[in-house]
Amino acid sequence: MRFLKQSAALALGAGLLLGATAAQAGGTVEVLHWWTSGGEAKAVGELKAAFEAQGGTWIDSPIAGGGGDPAMTALRARVVAGNPPTAVQLKGPGIQEWAREGGVADVDDVATRENWDSVLPPVLAGIMKFEGKYVAAPVNIHRVDWIWANPAVLAKVGASMPTSWDEFNATADKLKAAGITPLAHGGQPWQDATVFEVVALGLGGADFYRKALVELDMDALQSDTMVKVFDQMRKLRGYIDPGSPGRDWNLATAMVMNGEAAFQVMGDWAKGEFLAAGKVPGKDFLCGPAPGNAYILNSDSFVMFRVAGADRIEGQKVLASEIMSPAFQKIFNLAKGSIPARIDVPLDDFDICAQKSHEDLTAAIAANTLVPSMAHEMAVSRSVRGEFLDVVTEHFNTDMSSADAVSQLVAAIKRAM
Repeated sequence: MRFLKQSAALALGAGLLLGATAAQAGGTVEVLHWWTSGGEAKAVGELKAAFEAQGGTWIDSPIAGGGGDPAMTALRARVVAGNPPTAVQLKGPGIQEWAREGGVADVDDVATRENWDSVLPPVLAGIMKFEGKYVAAPVNIHRVDWIWANPAVLAKVGASMPTSWDEFNATADKLKAAGITPLAHGGQPWQDATVFEVVALGLGGADFYRKALVELDMDALQSDTMVKVFDQMRKLRGYIDPGSPGRDWNLATAMVMNGEAAFQVMGDWAKGEFLAAGKVPGKDFLCGPAPGNAYILNSDSFVMFRVAGADRIEGQKVLASEIMSPAFQKIFNLAKGSIPARIDVPLDDFDICAQKSHEDLTAAIAANTLVPSMAHEMAVSRSVRGEFLDVVTEHFNTDMSSADAVSQLVAAIKRAM
């Protein structure tokens, strides 16, 4: 990837031709992202409006599909051509990977002036930095470790929200005996991995999760606890319906919403589906933290790429400041279904699930039990994540033993490191 530094140099050289042009108030940004449908498009529209209200010019470059994979292909092509976008929707270790190749610019002057360190969770702040300087601005926090439920379905078997996996299994057995699908699930690798990391947190706690799924500690990866995680995954496989393979996550959410299933294990973007259908949290659906007494973090962010020209550089600084403003963090996350990345934004206008998420986030920061999501590209490189997804999905959909799954996982991670 040495071409990145060469391409950045080309971009800077081209920018000299623009030096005589007066910078527009608010600057100009071209923003590459993959928020193209539903609440996502509405949310990015809020960012566009806020930036333009500062007098800036927003050039929208949306690329749909594939959880961002097509967008990353387009980004690489743009950088090779020496014409990177001003800002790119990017997350997790991918931020540092691009930064190491000289592809990104820092906005540390903005972050220092606005004291971002004091309002962001330390785990999240670290992800936004490269060599101690901010190169990205987070727009939100999604919690991954949620269990969603239909209260009317639970009432049929006299059950409530589980607080341990043993309780979940006992309730699921009752539901299954009553002819009710216990768990709505979409059989796609990223969904399997989402459930896997939630189970790992619930059975091992934050310290085990951090060692196994973030630090890739071999003792943790091949431990008895990891075998138990795969054992629980096998048990969950028996609680889903035959139509699961290939099902999109929002269709699984609809099963809970419509009373076709009792539970779904999914991040809080699922809440957006309930709310869009006019459902009321606490009445029409229930939200409960999955077992583990911790918090799995997922976050969207925009990375500032290395560009030239006073107008574009000014645009980056204005955009970064706007993203981190309390007013924008509130309006964006009300549209997105997540909670603000800033921990100081009042949540009076947010629903009870968001308020619970913020309460638990604050507690997790204090207890050092806030952990980044492996499944959602916050914890490890894409290549390592891919190995996790391959093994987890193969185990989930075959008769592979838990012991064999652990052995395969250890071997796969060693190859990818």
